[in-house]
Amino acid sequence: MAIVSNTVDYLDDDVLLEGFFAYDDTLVGVRPVVLIHHAWAGRDEFVAEKAKKLAELGYLAFATDMYGKGVIGSSPQENASLMQPFMANRAKLQQRLQRALAAVKLMPWADDTRIAAMGFCFGGLCALDLARSGVDIRGVVSFHGLLIPADNIPKPEIKAKVLVLHGHDDPMAPPEQVLALQSELTQAGADWQVHVYGGTLHAFTNPVANDPGFGTVYQALADKRSWQAMQNFLAEIFA
Repeated sequence: MAIVSNTVDYLDDDVLLEGFFAYDDTLVGVRPVVLIHHAWAGRDEFVAEKAKKLAELGYLAFATDMYGKGVIGSSPQENASLMQPFMANRAKLQQRLQRALAAVKLMPWADDTRIAAMGFCFGGLCALDLARSGVDIRGVVSFHGLLIPADNIPKPEIKAKVLVLHGHDDPMAPPEQVLALQSELTQAGADWQVHVYGGTLHAFTNPVANDPGFGTVYQALADKRSWQAMQNFLAEIFA
């Protein structure tokens, strides 16, 4: 196994974006694609490491960039200011997601008939919004994602299968939002699953999350279980 990783530039109108990709160079030919959407701080080392782990599983992993090349928040206040324009304008968010999808399809290792998307926190909402936009991809996975529906797509028609991995005690997506999402996905005709982990807060996959007052705490068992659930899901949809 020889994991190769690098960055690639792409555009959304006049905004220069920088994706991070990883793949196993010992594999021959094209392979399934997994887009990875970052949390509210931006495309950081956390999603780069996830891309490498997905490459080890045989996928072409592409960590997308929602904010612009080199743009990373350094505090909760900065992170919120970076994320908020996309939360306020979901059409803008969805357009940027589409640009990343178009960029990865151009890569020579990409099997563009077998594409999935995943994301963490804000990135979980991105993965769900990509599905809400009706794109013809195999599936999406949300890890402790924000679950707020897209106001510009009141009645989505979802083609992608959906897996939501969620902490029951997540203050940023309380149980009533989980129930609302389940109703939305059902009405959209989606093939969906929601795995809820008890005693688990937001950001449960991030080993440096340790702020109970803010609601972000790493939970090793939920991290392990959710990664295994994702692997099972990808194996199913790419079969």
